[in-house]
Order: sequence, then structure tokens, then C-alpha cells
Amino acid sequence: MTMTLPVHIPVMPTEVLAGLQLRPGGRYVDCTVGLGGHAASILEKISPGGKLLGIDIDAEALKVARVKLDNYGKAVTLVNDSFANLEDICRKHDFYPVDGILFDLGVSSMQLDTAERGFSFQREAPLDMRFGKEQELAAADIVNTFPEREIARILKDYGEERHSQRIARFIVQNRPLTSTLALAGVIEHALNSKRSRIHPATRTFMALRIAINKELENLKKALEQSTNLLGFRGRLMIISYHSLEDRISKQFLQREASSCLCPPNTMVCCCGHVPTLKLISRKVIKPSSLEVEMNPRSRSAKLRIAERLK
Repeated sequence: MTMTLPVHIPVMPTEVLAGLQLRPGGRYVDCTVGLGGHAASILEKISPGGKLLGIDIDAEALKVARVKLDNYGKAVTLVNDSFANLEDICRKHDFYPVDGILFDLGVSSMQLDTAERGFSFQREAPLDMRFGKEQELAAADIVNTFPEREIARILKDYGEERHSQRIARFIVQNRPLTSTLALAGVIEHALNSKRSRIHPATRTFMALRIAINKELENLKKALEQSTNLLGFRGRLMIISYHSLEDRISKQFLQREASSCLCPPNTMVCCCGHVPTLKLISRKVIKPSSLEVEMNPRSRSAKLRIAERLK
């Protein structure tokens, strides 16, 4: 039976291809290969002789990517794992040094559109939200077993939710909650008098997803490993979709591009830090108005680019 591929529009494809400075015969890592949109474009540009290593923790997404990228044969290697293990994965597959590394963060369109995954507050589904089915912690575990104070902390730290304590209190008072719509309903009830231009459950669902999948911790780990894998003038590209991801990315790139990490009032540098990266995009790159019109899910995307020094 032929597999029907879901429709997928990669974000900022032109900017990604240009920023990576792709060349035939090069080696590139797509740390969030997803449905293979960026990967297919990269493979097209690096042929003949180029190779791509695609990583994704979501086994269902990789099934789609394998079909989409099947024509490229041995030029592509797909790995079902977390990019938190980036260096181990590359060394296991003898895939280093590399000419470019791409991170396209956040939740994919397929994950949002597959109701049973529990990522959307607009469809009835179990409270899951795991990127990988082998992960033990699901959204239902946090919502139904965590103390009120811890739930409030997660909503504040990961969702930047101003009403975290009120929402956490309503969640605990209405346990057990087993479905996405039930949780969304409780949040709407909690914030009934709070007007907002976005759905009241947006930040809570995002916070739970980030906490369950350790998205911020894994991003920090992967970025720290990336400089060890990039060859001279290799490009590091990060597409983020909310302020916490972008802040981590920005701070990492600025630190690695700095010649001194001493406190501001230090008279003489004593840190011995040697910069490993050069910033290519000092200002964040955003999608064009035309792209946002054609692909509304790209509207919050921010792209940062750096290049490996000697």
C-alpha cells in the first residue's frame, strides 16, 4: 500500500538553504528532520556526493521522512533519537566534522494535526503531548499527580503564563482530567474574566509540552555539542518559535562569539575564553509577510545563524 504523505510546508526554506551555504559533497545534520521538508531541499542542493544525517525523536514523523527521502538512498541516514545526544549520534555514524547543523524547533504541523497525540486544545484527545512514545511522563501525569505549586511553576517558567497560580489551583480542584478539551475547559473557566487575543489554554499547553519533552534542557545540551562537530566555516542555524527557545539560542551564540566572558567590571580579562563562532545574523531573521500569508504557522519563527571559527 502506498503511504499518503501529509502536506508539509517547511519554514523559511530559502533563508535556510542560503544560510547553510550548501555545496555538493558536503555533510549536513538536520536535528529535527520531522517530515523531511528541509532535508529534501538540502539533499537536492548537495548532490552529487553530499550526505545528510536526520535526527528526530518522533518515530511517526520519521516514517513519513523515510518515504519522502527514499529516492536519495545512502545519501541520507535517519536516526530515531533525541538531539540531546547529538555528538554521540554523529560519532556512532562517523558523521563529523560537518558543514552545517540545522535546528527547526517546536511542535510540527503533523503533531498538532494528529488529534490523538494530545498537542492541540481544539480537538478531543488523551492528555499525552510526548514527542516520543517511549517517554514515561505524559501531560496527564503532570496535570493529575503534580502538586499545585509545581504545576504553577511549570506554567510560569515554560509558558510565561501570568495567571499560573490561578490556573494551577483550578486544575487541582477539577482532577482527574483525562482529555485535552477537559483541560482547556478548566483553563477557560479559570480565566473567564481575563481577556486575551490568544486562546486562554495556549500558554498552558505549551508549558506542559515543553516540560514533558525537556525541550529547553535538550536544546542547551545539543547546542553545547554542536561546536565540537562543526568543521571550519561550518554553519549553525536555529529556527525557534517562542521567546524561551530564542533566548537560549541567542545567549549561546553570543557567548560563543565573545572573546571575553569576564564580568563587566573586570579590568583585565582572565577567563581565557576563545570564541568558537562568528555571528552571521546579528539581528534575528523573520519570515517575509508573503510567507506568513501562505503559511500562517511561520509567523512566530525566528532564525539565527553562526559560523564555526578555527
